[in-house]
Amino acid sequence: MARKRYTEEQIIAVLKEGEAGAVVGDLCRRYGISNATYYNWKAKYAGMTVSDLRRLKSLEAENRRLKQIVAEQTLDNMALKELLAKNF
Repeated sequence: MARKRYTEEQIIAVLKEGEAGAVVGDLCRRYGISNATYYNWKAKYAGMTVSDLRRLKSLEAENRRLKQIVAEQTLDNMALKELLAKNF
């Protein structure tokens, strides 16, 4: 059986249907997911809107970029310290 992939926007739409009062079992059957998947999604995306999710993704991308910059600077700093230690 092929594995279905849902975008975060689709996941939020499914969760909103569940919050509106739809039966979880019916939702799972309709979208071809297990109850465990539904509850994992609910734990991860509960209370989020699409705009919140987009903001979260952009903040995660910025955080990843900044961490990479810090790692590169640390490596440069260590290399310079080793170079200075060998000269004296």
